[in-house]
Amino acid sequence: MATKSLRGTVVQGIGSFYTVRTAEGEEYILRAQKKVRRTRLSPLPGDEVLFSPPVEGSEHGWLEEILPRKTLCLRPPVANVETLIIVLAPEPEPDLMLADRQIARAVAQGMRVLIAVNKSDLDDRLAAGLREEYAGAGIPVFPVCALTGAGLPALREAMGGSLCCFSGQSGAGKSTTINALMHTDRETGDLSRKIARGKNTTRTAVLLEKEGLRVMDTAGFSLLEAERNLPPETLRERYTEFLPYEGKCRFNECLHDSEPGCAVAEAAKRGEISPARWQRYRMLLAETRENWKNRFG
Repeated sequence: MATKSLRGTVVQGIGSFYTVRTAEGEEYILRAQKKVRRTRLSPLPGDEVLFSPPVEGSEHGWLEEILPRKTLCLRPPVANVETLIIVLAPEPEPDLMLADRQIARAVAQGMRVLIAVNKSDLDDRLAAGLREEYAGAGIPVFPVCALTGAGLPALREAMGGSLCCFSGQSGAGKSTTINALMHTDRETGDLSRKIARGKNTTRTAVLLEKEGLRVMDTAGFSLLEAERNLPPETLRERYTEFLPYEGKCRFNECLHDSEPGCAVAEAAKRGEISPARWQRYRMLLAETRENWKNRFG
């Protein structure tokens, strides 16, 4: 008699083996069936799946189907994230272009975005500056200190029960912050003093569930490739601070770059929109235009 399929969430994937957790908290080690592999869709942490548990004498069960994804992050590669938490810190120096790339992709998929500024005890000016810079985008900024616990209650409340993904540069303190929030003891790394970069201690993404929080801990990274087939006019739609100025430019097809009579450019010059974020948008726009022009090359 055929075993009824169970439903669970992929917690972690290592090689060709996947750990899946059911709603009751039971975990199983699975391998993907051939029909799943033929779809060329790799199971990711956060994926909701159907599976057959191991039978007696078997070392693993079988992952039978990946259910439709609500959201997809390519870097870090995780699925069904509802809230993206970008962790920045005074050290290493924040890469706001990288943050803006992540924010643009998250906004396009309907994710909430939060910014957590760790190590705020070292420099509280960073959080204040970021709060001002991202206010127009509606992105809350939380100054925290994972070592002392300062600011963590407010961040925890903002996370709620949504599936959250902590992401950002190596060394910013993602795992340390998660440990402090969830009272776990995952391995963390110190910042390399020679190169002021973090040691990447999280090597694979893993879904943690504890004390009412659902958190994806991911490996740090320093690069995020540009989207290859993104129409330039689509990029502007991902900047929510531009929306109040839509329809007010001289030209209907204004991309808010260097066109005459651009309402967004004028707003940036007046300080109504963060001038620094607008300048980074223009850099991303130039890159997007180039990729769009060469998309068939």
